Amino acid sequence: MQEFKIEILNPKAMKLIRDLQDLDLIKITESSASGLKAYLKKMRSSSAHAPSLKEITAIVEEVRTARYARK
Repeated sequence: MQEFKIEILNPKAMKLIRDLQDLDLIKITESSASGLKAYLKKMRSSSAHAPSLKEITAIVEEVRTARYARK
């Protein structure tokens, strides 16, 4: 089985693709959001204070600095 990512430029093409699916020639699956984005969205929705991208970057840099200082 081969897998492709296709961008539909003309809405009429979607009808053709649906027809191929109806004939059991292809299978259409919707792609989901990346795992990280889904995780961040989940964590931010349950938190009273969601960290900004700047705050996350600062924490990541601190951890990297500490990790590489040990080596």
